[in-house]
Amino acid sequence: MSELPTLAPYLKRYVEEAKAAIDAPYLLQAVERIAPVFLRARAEDRTIFFFGNGGSASTASHFVTDIAKVAGGTSPRGPGKRFRCVSLNDNVPGLTAWANDIGYADVFSGPLKALAEKGDVAVAISGSGNSTNVLEGVRVARAMGLSTVGLTGMGGGKLKDLVDVALVVPSNSMQHTEDTHVIVLHLLTAFLRDEQPPRD
Repeated sequence: MSELPTLAPYLKRYVEEAKAAIDAPYLLQAVERIAPVFLRARAEDRTIFFFGNGGSASTASHFVTDIAKVAGGTSPRGPGKRFRCVSLNDNVPGLTAWANDIGYADVFSGPLKALAEKGDVAVAISGSGNSTNVLEGVRVARAMGLSTVGLTGMGGGKLKDLVDVALVVPSNSMQHTEDTHVIVLHLLTAFLRDEQPPRD
């Protein structure tokens, strides 16, 4: 099998760009604002709603899997209160019903109107920051009195100015933006598990 002469330099450049996307002050500044929002939601028995499209949809589901399981109740320091969280992407029949019967722009805002309450949290994930249904979900969340967090990149798009707390990855690459969002979810999960052990 012949070698791929361009792979090694491509890999080197990709890793360097990935490091640059996370090695900047914005990351700590944003996470320092996001973690207290999550901790307050847990302390007050609020629900955290996650949503996004495509790769961001999988990140939303991944967030819920990790935070609900790892960051509460399974801490090595002892059992405690778990996070209550929902990925609005995971009900595929419901999502397609909203898309077919009402419109794709309402696939997140519609369920939020039915499920969310004032004081809950909405976490919107969009690499571009301009996904119409994500923006509409945030607008509805704000109108209902939810705290809002946005994970984005590519300058932040419209999302960065709609949310209470924005994490904008300083990259114009969708791959590096989504890579960083997954790192953020793992960072938050580990921090909430280890540094802030949940207690009843």
